[in-house]
Amino acid sequence: TFVTSQSKTPSAASLGAALAAVGRELGARESEHAAALDAARAKATELHAHVERALADYHEAIEAAGAPQLRVEIGAPRLDEKHVRSWEFELRRGRWRALFIAKSRGEVTLVGPFRTGKNEGPCKSLPSGAPGERSPELDAALVAFVTHFLEEAATP
Repeated sequence: TFVTSQSKTPSAASLGAALAAVGRELGARESEHAAALDAARAKATELHAHVERALADYHEAIEAAGAPQLRVEIGAPRLDEKHVRSWEFELRRGRWRALFIAKSRGEVTLVGPFRTGKNEGPCKSLPSGAPGERSPELDAALVAFVTHFLEEAATP
């Protein structure tokens, strides 16, 4: 446990000054990566739109088959929970998850499918290409990844 004597406890003013100093240092370090992080956001947004359009076809097919219980939710792109310089979004059905992570170093990592409460994985990283570019390798990986997720998430 963290225990200090009254005389060693920092005042609110000194804590504020210390945190401001850390903020300046970290902000200066991360500002160098702003353009790459913006490109990762753009790639995540682009992939999200692509997967969302494809899920519309999937949802139409399962509705027509009378199996609405197989619907999948897609989360909005957000800053990655694990990596400071990445953006992510997820697919969800019940406890099943699949993550799409666009990293500022020019990679897209596909994680899963996995069940919440279990270890994440498996992961596959691919070059992402610039926002607006289509990569045949990434397109093929997306087809395999999303179809595998849908099959796993729909298995009783």
